[in-house]
Amino acid sequence: TFLFCYPRGADGNQETDWQEQLATNNLKSVLSKEVIDAIAASQQETGTLNLDFFRDHPSPSWKTDDLVDHKMNTNLVVDDKAKAQNSSAEHVPLIYKAPKDGSDGHQVDTAAKIARRKLREIRREKRAMDLVRKDDEALVKLENAAIERSKAVDSAVLGKYSIWRKENENENSDSTVRLMRDQIIMARVYSVLAKSKNKHGLYQELQSRIKESHRAVGEATADAELHRSAPDRMRAMGQVLTKAREELYDCKVISQRLRAMLQSADEQVRSLKKQSTFLSQLAAKTIPNSIHCLSMRLTIDYYLLPVEKRKFPRSENLENPELYHYALFSDNVLAASVVVNSTIMNAKEPEKHVFHLVTDKLNFGAMNMWFLLNPPGKATIHVENVDEFKWLNSSYCPVLRQLESAAMKEFYFKADRPTTLSAGSSNLKYRNPKYLSMLNHLRFYLPEIYPKLDKILFLDDDIVVQKDLTGLWDVDLNGMVNGAVFTCGESFHRFDKYLNFSNPHIARNFDPNACGWAYGMNIFDLKQWKNKDITGIYHKWQTMNEDRVLWKLGTLPPGLMTFYKLTHPLDKSWHVLGLGYNPSIDRSEIDNAAVAHYNGNMKPWLELAMTKYRPYWTRYIKYDHPYIRGCNLSE
Repeated sequence: TFLFCYPRGADGNQETDWQEQLATNNLKSVLSKEVIDAIAASQQETGTLNLDFFRDHPSPSWKTDDLVDHKMNTNLVVDDKAKAQNSSAEHVPLIYKAPKDGSDGHQVDTAAKIARRKLREIRREKRAMDLVRKDDEALVKLENAAIERSKAVDSAVLGKYSIWRKENENENSDSTVRLMRDQIIMARVYSVLAKSKNKHGLYQELQSRIKESHRAVGEATADAELHRSAPDRMRAMGQVLTKAREELYDCKVISQRLRAMLQSADEQVRSLKKQSTFLSQLAAKTIPNSIHCLSMRLTIDYYLLPVEKRKFPRSENLENPELYHYALFSDNVLAASVVVNSTIMNAKEPEKHVFHLVTDKLNFGAMNMWFLLNPPGKATIHVENVDEFKWLNSSYCPVLRQLESAAMKEFYFKADRPTTLSAGSSNLKYRNPKYLSMLNHLRFYLPEIYPKLDKILFLDDDIVVQKDLTGLWDVDLNGMVNGAVFTCGESFHRFDKYLNFSNPHIARNFDPNACGWAYGMNIFDLKQWKNKDITGIYHKWQTMNEDRVLWKLGTLPPGLMTFYKLTHPLDKSWHVLGLGYNPSIDRSEIDNAAVAHYNGNMKPWLELAMTKYRPYWTRYIKYDHPYIRGCNLSE
């Protein structure tokens, strides 16, 4: 039963505020139309509703019991039928207050307030539900955004750190291993403190527990790999650590000791990094046994061939300037075969392509035998031995002359120079004598090797050709000698990264912010080369660098200097780099590139190659070939 008392203003007119109006509107959904009409009629007659009105005018939808003494301050009781019809409505208690003048009139003091309070609670609940709904929607949006961002993370990059990721995917996974390793660290700290305080018994006990825990943990990285005695060792170590903490704990001393251990660990990490650098450089510059086996078997079979069967067909194409000519200098038979095979398989007119291969005398027979057994279709191929280039001698070539110098021999070959894995690792890349190999420096002598050609495309042996390359011969170099893809970003691969600008010769002749470019796929205009005496420019700078004061060894720095302001930028789609060191190259960038370059240490023929990039290279190798199968080469 609901009773309301509407106050009047001083002028006798009813003043209903917005809260009372809202309460009335909400009650319409609870009370029947009959009750609402009765309330309205009573208001018109008396202005104020009272209990007597409802007692005299009962509604079929509700009724009241007799009121008890108002001093008992009780609630009206609604009958069962009214409860059933109004089950969704809450009963509002009626609070009566006796008039001050002692009259029998009953006043409703707080019923309207209680109703308004209920409505306010309903509104608050609705607002709270709206806020929760909005929070849920926002959370879903954030989760969806996080999922999209996670798709952009290259799985191969994460794969490099799979061990660490495995340990941290679940904070509770492999907890025993981590706890035991932490115990060993703290035991080492307490053992030092025990020894310094002459607690020899505790020191011996700690040392014994450390040895036991080391044996139980071993090389384990997961709980499943632990020795079965690990739980017992962990409990025993926990007991002795508790004892040590009670006797030796000193926060300041322990923190100092932990810092000292951290510094020692940092030193070990730096040493291991140097060793890793050495080993990766060593691996990158060596030929795997399987490829060495392939070369030796091919060499033996080549020299068993009659002389008349050692010649390639179509030799008349070798000096035809109307055809597409390639220069490839390599001592790796398998790598050279991939370059040739991938180029021919993607060429629109294979019969117009001519390959000029140059290798050393050790691999000359193997290179010939391979392509005699596996001719590149209708294309022309020719193999030469660099050691038969009699014009390439120390009196003409600065690199050969420097190799004969005492200083260079000392730098490269002196027996008493640092030989430990960690010593001088920052220069290991440049200390490898392979950088002085003439196969690397032949790229500066192209007109001397091919005097009758006008243009030639130079290819490194660590590339894969994925599209037809004949469009490169139609590129207008605008009078430049070299066509190459530029590699610099905002500050990456600019001249100051390769050259020593503290030297006045470098500072005077070159811009430190000049953009570098890529060796590995370069179109050279040999006519312009001769006109501008490119080889002479190279000789000048190479001679000045005898003491390695202008740049460290290698062919890119002298190339940047020799072709400075003589290089025409090619579209980046011709040449994508970094497959030998960068694990985060976009897959679409590789797929759209004409040439994919494995520059870096992780060559595709090495075990340390990145698995995700290797298929681009291996698809051009026939692993069922008898020679390849016989040398245990596999994907």
